[in-house]
Amino acid sequence: MSPHRPRALALASAALAVALAASGCADERADTPGDRSDAAGGGPAPDARPRWAACPAPTAAQGGDGKAPGKTWECAKLPVPLDYGKPDGEKIELALIRSKAKDASHRLGSLVFNFGGPGGSGVSALPGLAQTYDKLRERYDLVSFDPRGVGESATVRCQSDKELDATAQLDATPDDDAEVRAALETNKAYVNACRENSGRVLPHVDTISAARDLDRLRAALGDAKLHYFGISYGTELGGVYAHLFPRNVGRAVLDAVVDPTQDPLQGSLGQTKGFQLALDNYLKDCAAGGRAAGCPSQEQITGLLKKLDTSPLPTAQSRKLTQDEAVNGIASALYSKDTWKYLTAGLKEAMGQGSGNTLLALFDALNGRAPDGRYSNLQAANRAISCADAEQRYTVDDVRRRLPEFREASPVFGESAAWALLGCTDWPVKGRWKNPDVSAGGAAPIVVVGNTGDPATPYAGARQMARQLGKGVGVEVTYQGEGHGAYNSGNPCMVAAVNGYLLDGKVPSEGTTCS
Repeated sequence: MSPHRPRALALASAALAVALAASGCADERADTPGDRSDAAGGGPAPDARPRWAACPAPTAAQGGDGKAPGKTWECAKLPVPLDYGKPDGEKIELALIRSKAKDASHRLGSLVFNFGGPGGSGVSALPGLAQTYDKLRERYDLVSFDPRGVGESATVRCQSDKELDATAQLDATPDDDAEVRAALETNKAYVNACRENSGRVLPHVDTISAARDLDRLRAALGDAKLHYFGISYGTELGGVYAHLFPRNVGRAVLDAVVDPTQDPLQGSLGQTKGFQLALDNYLKDCAAGGRAAGCPSQEQITGLLKKLDTSPLPTAQSRKLTQDEAVNGIASALYSKDTWKYLTAGLKEAMGQGSGNTLLALFDALNGRAPDGRYSNLQAANRAISCADAEQRYTVDDVRRRLPEFREASPVFGESAAWALLGCTDWPVKGRWKNPDVSAGGAAPIVVVGNTGDPATPYAGARQMARQLGKGVGVEVTYQGEGHGAYNSGNPCMVAAVNGYLLDGKVPSEGTTCS
């Protein structure tokens, strides 16, 4: 929802508990399905096997907490071309992590995860989320990675921690010409920092290159087919992979699906509506739970945000809670029904006590800021990947023209989402596409899971992804629930449908619905 977050992130709720506790080039796609595989030149080297060893603690760039993941986890590096147009040129290394299958005699291969963002470190995320996928580890090695530009894989670096703190305190929803000029200057300073610190890699962190990396990873793992579990942005990466390498698709699940037919403006407007729906559902749930006296109204929330525009709230830190930080803090809590209670607490604290501690902690969790003030490279990677992909560059006039539509979509999130469209303005690299091509004729069935209450990747995206993948490829499954994603809800029906496919090859019936 913020100006540095054009796309959805699946990891927010996982980081939330930690933060709260501590706070008290040309498109290289080939034209025909039969000729798409590694069209940029040179297939994966089958003998480039990773050298697995004990994992160190994740770094600050990966969002690490200083603790190594434990004995069941192994880490490695995989060299890949920086530029797939020059496959024999400069190499970068992808950071990898895995935990081996428990039943080696019935092992199916590796199951590769991407948890979203773009910008989320798989090396940092997978161990913390592994319990959710423990059943799948019976027959799969669970594998994840830091995509190019992310974490410890050719890290995109922009501003320093102190500069990021200062940027977050500035007004991201300008009300007059002077504030517009200030917002543009803030954006340009961020872009210039990215160019200065990461200019070499910025042209090469696009999703097409990341999909080619996935195929290198598949070959390096020794798998004939890529078995894949993509969440949020990971669904877009999975769809692009299926388009480029349809014959290499194994058993794949796409959960919390990005709509591949939408441009950034359409996607942002859809996400605005999605967060508003989730907020409405939260407010109804809060009132219905017998806690009506302690539940905020939307009018009270918008009133709080209006006050914060000119009078930020104090916190226990040296920072104050600004309007934009509060908007994003509210959004952060809507990623999971489990974190709605923190939203209630944060709003009570802000409205009743005049303190912004909890909403600021929620904001930090969404933006990759640790309690000690260090940021992961989530923000930088998110912006770099998004702008390397999308060719659209929006202007102030574009935003002003669409502001009424965004405000109508959500009085809470609309204005912030509209101004966030300027995130790729002045970006030094041209984007690759208007929207991604995910057509994958000839690929094995791909299970596409949509959640009717998903705030960050609205439900309609799953249907569009299934259609674009093609007849006989995309198999749509629906979860009638709340939060970002479906499998991670633990819903028995949904877990059974996904596990049945990944473990036993049983494709769910088209239109399967779980509630």
